[in-house]
Amino acid sequence: MKDKGKKEMEAEQVQFGKFDQFCEMTLADKGRSISDASDKIETLEADIQQAISEAERLTNEIAAHEGDIQSATTEKTEATALREKERGEFQTTLQDYTESVDAIGRALKALKEEDKKTSFVQLTAAKSMKLMPSEAVDSIDAYLNANKPSKPSFITQKTAATKPEPKTYEFQSGAAITMLETLADKFVDERNKLEQEEQAKRHAFELLAQQLTAQLAQSKKEKAEKEQFKAKKLQSKASSEGDLAETKADKEADEKYSADLKATCKKKAAAFQERQKTRQEEIEAVSKAQEIISSGSVAGKAEKHLPSLLQKGAALAFLRSESHSPKQDQVARFLQQRATALNSRMLSALAVRVGADPLAKVKQMIQQLLTKLNDQAKEEATKNNWCVTELSTNKATREEKTDTSDSLQSEIDTLKASIAKLMDESTTLSKEISELDSAMASATDLREKEEAKNKVAVADAKEAQEAVAQALTVLKEFYAKAAGATSFVQASSASTVAHGQPEIFGDEAYTGMGGDSGGVLGLLEVIESDFARLEAETTAAEEAGKKEYEEFMDDSKADKATKETTLKQKTTKKNTAAQELSTRQSDLEGTQKELEAANAYLEKLRPECIDTGKSYAERKAQREQEIKDLKEAVEMLENL
Repeated sequence: MKDKGKKEMEAEQVQFGKFDQFCEMTLADKGRSISDASDKIETLEADIQQAISEAERLTNEIAAHEGDIQSATTEKTEATALREKERGEFQTTLQDYTESVDAIGRALKALKEEDKKTSFVQLTAAKSMKLMPSEAVDSIDAYLNANKPSKPSFITQKTAATKPEPKTYEFQSGAAITMLETLADKFVDERNKLEQEEQAKRHAFELLAQQLTAQLAQSKKEKAEKEQFKAKKLQSKASSEGDLAETKADKEADEKYSADLKATCKKKAAAFQERQKTRQEEIEAVSKAQEIISSGSVAGKAEKHLPSLLQKGAALAFLRSESHSPKQDQVARFLQQRATALNSRMLSALAVRVGADPLAKVKQMIQQLLTKLNDQAKEEATKNNWCVTELSTNKATREEKTDTSDSLQSEIDTLKASIAKLMDESTTLSKEISELDSAMASATDLREKEEAKNKVAVADAKEAQEAVAQALTVLKEFYAKAAGATSFVQASSASTVAHGQPEIFGDEAYTGMGGDSGGVLGLLEVIESDFARLEAETTAAEEAGKKEYEEFMDDSKADKATKETTLKQKTTKKNTAAQELSTRQSDLEGTQKELEAANAYLEKLRPECIDTGKSYAERKAQREQEIKDLKEAVEMLENL
């Protein structure tokens, strides 16, 4: 017993050491997770508040833009309506002035031609014009009344057809003509003034309409941009709220798990101390008992008295066996057979006790076993339900964390591949931009050297052409002079050649080499044309080179700008992906720790819920059968 107690004490120490290490590591991990969650919650709440503030600000600004749009639209509509009204009034008034001027013109024409009949008609029409002043109407009426002819009778009309009627009044029109001309000038001036005012109003309206149109376009553009930005802020807020809720839930779960585990660990630690103390006291007690039993007072007396006691016990056993009935032996055999069939050590031990103990004690023992088995069945059923719940929860947790880990790992691999690709593309773009810079620098250096070289070549060609032209002028003057030389001309008929005389020029005058094929004049002319061609070709080459250089530089700058923009975009994408990667890696680390904790808890559940030998159903079936057999044994004993 002492050795067994020590072994169990040491085994318990090892067991608690592992459990205590698990508590320490798991609580530390949960503490870090809770701290990280608190920081993340604080950051997410700040992000949400900022998004709310931005959304409210943008809402107010969008409302202001809507007010500006409505105000500008209303103002433009009212201005357009007013312009149309003014335009209609202008056209009506212009028409009145035009008709009045035309009527006065016709009346003036009739008056000046002294056409009394026509003038009466035209003056009557003129005075009915809308714009005719009242004093002018009165003047026309007075004139018409003063010069209105009397209507002749039928006889008078007939006589007038045969004999001219003498004039009975003078056709006075001078005052009327003066008055109408003055009125016509006034109407023309007012019409011109009306047209000028209309032009000024139209110009002012067009300027206002242009300003309002530009204001509307700008307000609509800014409103659309801010609505889009507001939508992004609201989307970011919703995403942060989702992350916040998830983080809070995870934190609460971690806090609950940590609190439960801390309580369990504290309880186990206290129990361990108590158990160790009890075990130590047990070992000390066993050691003391061992010393007492080993002493002479116990061991000597045992040697002296135990042999007779053993004989007495054998006699009592014989007497007990003599008191057994055949039915009791039958029950013992039945229990032994069922123990063999069920492989039940309990029934086997009971079979021995049935054959050895008194009947009453056997019945009591069987009843106690039945009670014990029923209690064990209830306890194991409770434990089984707990195991099923814990294992199911643990399995769901492990599967969830495994799926989350796999998903996060997939996202991490994708982000790493994307970052690597962006880095390769950025490196390639940087290299291409550097190559473009180098190429543009080389092209600029080459262009400057080529331009300087061409400039020198053109200058030299011009200078050479001027020098050749001067030389040609000198030579041509010389050859012109030489061609007329005759002082050395000799008669060819009188010329003789002395014997042995070396060859010498002829008697003709020397006119120089200018006329020879390939002579100096021809050579200089060729040289002059070559220099002229050099100048022309160099100038053309310079213009072509300059144009080609400018096109190359424009294309290179455009290509460089495009590549720099693309590089900036890829750098931004890479940085964003790197941030996402860091977040996913942090999430993966936390998830893996939670998965490890779940696996560790599974290992803790394994001895009690998994590695139990027979399954719960098998143990339950065997226990039920044992209870049934015990009840049958009780019935058999009742019949004794």
